[in-house]
Amino acid sequence: MAVSDEMQILGEWCEQLARALQIPDLDVDQELLLDLARKSADSVIHAAAPVTAFMVGYVAGHEAGRGNAGSEGSRSATARAADIAFGLCEQRASSQSVSGPEQKKQS
Repeated sequence: MAVSDEMQILGEWCEQLARALQIPDLDVDQELLLDLARKSADSVIHAAAPVTAFMVGYVAGHEAGRGNAGSEGSRSATARAADIAFGLCEQRASSQSVSGPEQKKQS
């Protein structure tokens, strides 16, 4: 299946799920969340991907609930939370490369 087909299916799924959850106007930055999920799975463990995406979404929802509602406020909160998560992934990847297999063999 081509990437464009997958993105179309994902977009349709997001719209269907948003309607079912009664949040039809929600603007989801799918590319950002996919990148974040991929990075967290690679930097931590595979199971970190959905948990990280959930936590970033939770922060965005919490921010929107504090009066910064609307797609711009939600996007901004999502971007800030994702930046923090990306930074942690980078830190983890860096620390793992320093204490990777070569380092353990020398111990």
